Amino acid sequence: MRGREGGASKSMGAFPVGSRLAATSRVRSAQAPALQEGYQESGERAHRAVDARRLPSFDHPVLILNKVLPLLFLPFGVVCLLVILALWRKKWWPGVLALVIFYLSSISFVSDRLMGVLESRYPAVPVASAGPADVIVVLGGILGPAVPDGYVANWSDSVERFEAGVALIQAGRAPQLVFTGAKREWLGRETTEGAELRRLAIARGVPAEKIAVTSLIDNTATEAAAIAGLLRVNGQHRIILVTTSWHMPRAVWLFRRAGVDCQPFPVDFHLDRTRPLEPRDFVPSAGAWQGTETALREFYGYAFYRLFR
Repeated sequence: MRGREGGASKSMGAFPVGSRLAATSRVRSAQAPALQEGYQESGERAHRAVDARRLPSFDHPVLILNKVLPLLFLPFGVVCLLVILALWRKKWWPGVLALVIFYLSSISFVSDRLMGVLESRYPAVPVASAGPADVIVVLGGILGPAVPDGYVANWSDSVERFEAGVALIQAGRAPQLVFTGAKREWLGRETTEGAELRRLAIARGVPAEKIAVTSLIDNTATEAAAIAGLLRVNGQHRIILVTTSWHMPRAVWLFRRAGVDCQPFPVDFHLDRTRPLEPRDFVPSAGAWQGTETALREFYGYAFYRLFR
């Protein structure tokens, strides 16, 4: 999830599926109210459906390494280390190298191409070509800080995920829409993001009985494990996976690793391959710096899961 990941510490055993859902494993959209409730209750069968041994909890040292170690290898960390080295050793070359890295990391010519490598793996798909599938799964990281009732929702840069999920369910590409249950206390939310997105989707005209929310998740890996368990219990097989284009390679790998048959439906592409180079592509900007760090962090995260899962 971009905007993208983090949350309350949970182990894999904390992703239950309801006993009611287990008792109605062949339920289809006509029985969706029971399904919606079952997605958020607890049940012994769900613990068996998800293999806890294959996923470390969020506070596992290896997973913490995934969050902390990249700081040393991202441009910000590298530049800081080089500046410290230049001052400590009184050498000029670390300072020059820091400036070069700072400049290259802050121009869109570099950030767009790094993003383009990630985005090129799974091209955009028309809504009419998506599916058919049993479930549309929209990954989290969509909402910003909480707002009082009656105010317009705060959306993150990943709002296209929500829009795509609503468009797909309204186009009938699958009978059910599932949001994941991240709960980010630092955003001031009393409920999970998935519960809030469900409310917003209903306000857009999506029938309530077609929308489900998983129980608590931490990150993309736990989203994959939770969805895999739900599909097994409910006798479902194929999903349309909705997430940001640069996040899709890692998400697809994790979902397929968890045994989920998924069709990628990437959104929010950054690189316009039809636009010619312009002088502004070589002018430093904060947006380009953020794009470079986001892309490099995603490469690092993908490599981490390939090595440790």
